[in-house]
Amino acid sequence: MKKIGVIGIPGKWSTETLADAIEQRTGFRLVIDMSRVSLDLSNNELNYLDADKKINLCDLDGLIIKKISAEYNPNTLDRLELLLIAQAQGVKIFSAPEKIMRLIDRLSCTVMLRKADLPMPDTIVTEDINEAIEAVKKFSSAVFKPLFSTKARGMVIIDSSKPIEQIKSEIKQFQAEHQMMYIQKKVNLPGQDLGLVFLGGQYLGTYARVNQSGTWNTTINSGGRYEKFTPSEEIISIAQRAQDLFSMDFTTVDIAETDNGPIVFEVSAFGGFQGALDGIGIKAAELYADYVLNKM
Repeated sequence: MKKIGVIGIPGKWSTETLADAIEQRTGFRLVIDMSRVSLDLSNNELNYLDADKKINLCDLDGLIIKKISAEYNPNTLDRLELLLIAQAQGVKIFSAPEKIMRLIDRLSCTVMLRKADLPMPDTIVTEDINEAIEAVKKFSSAVFKPLFSTKARGMVIIDSSKPIEQIKSEIKQFQAEHQMMYIQKKVNLPGQDLGLVFLGGQYLGTYARVNQSGTWNTTINSGGRYEKFTPSEEIISIAQRAQDLFSMDFTTVDIAETDNGPIVFEVSAFGGFQGALDGIGIKAAELYADYVLNKM
């Protein structure tokens, strides 16, 4: 019997669904909350406090990282670093921590995508207030994005139509929390953007996140809904190239159609089970569990 733990958020649907799929196939179930994991370097143990007992994760056969924290932040990278100890002792980890690290930080992901000459929204990254003001003027409408965030959390739109002092004040307010400012031209979306799902590098299908609330973004947190979508071969090819850069075991590539052609927003560090199920009818947790067991 393979002992495979699922790292995620206890009680959350995607985490529990994946743990269910692993348990059905192996008879073993362990959901791991990384806030309860401690590294003991004197013994090279990575201990998870499960109720009143400690479980050394280095004794497991495998780990699947469904979610490393509820929200992305620099501490998320620290949690991934801890898992490298288990990996070094032979524990198979899906996806590998060092691969996820490159996607947690929005800037790291962006640099990789641009180095590969993939189409992306116009972007300026700076710590300088004056450069940020010029970016707002250049873009007319600019989206200021935290380097660590998901589902549009913490993102702010600043328009050039506002008085210059108000623009400067809003930028300073953003920078008070985010020293390095990631500024992207606001793209006019056709009421939706796309999630292309990949397992082991193989394309599974595409769902659309459709805007329902009149907000500028299409995230489910902002009232969007999932629908099935059939993309062009060009969009699939772009998404394939994007995900190839990171070699994730399971991921989703976020793409939008624009008047100037498709653009890539990001490659997901974890991928979306809900979108795959509601939009495409794919039970990603079961497919992922089978994939992991085959790899092991």
